[in-house]
Formats: sequence, structure tokens, C-alpha cells
Amino acid sequence: MEALAIVGRVLATIVCGPMLIVGCIWILQGLNVLPGSFMTGDIKWAVLGAILALLGAGLVFWLNRRPGVR
Repeated sequence: MEALAIVGRVLATIVCGPMLIVGCIWILQGLNVLPGSFMTGDIKWAVLGAILALLGAGLVFWLNRRPGVR
């Protein structure tokens, strides 16, 4: 059962990592730092990117935290 939990945690971290990366890219494009798409200069994408990046980082942290002693 422990092995299944570890595999699930690893798979979830693999999914959350790209969320963090894509969120950062959206932030840079929305702030007009990274040009080259329809998102460039649109602050909406910076806000959505920040939400996605925070969600990805939060999930990685939450999934990989150590359970407390009971």
C-alpha cells in the first residue's frame, strides 16, 4: 500500500511541475517580458499564470509534505 502512495505522489508531482512552469511563462507573457504570442501584454494572463503557478507549487508542497506524528 505504501508503494502505491509513493507512485501516486510521484505522478502528481510530475503533473504539478508543468503547472508551475506554464504559470511562470504566462506571468512573463502577461507582463510583456516574454513576447511572441497573443498573450503578450495582457495582464489577464499574468493573473491567470500567477493562480496556476501558485496552485502547482501548493500542490507539490502539499503532496510531498511529511505526515505529522499521531
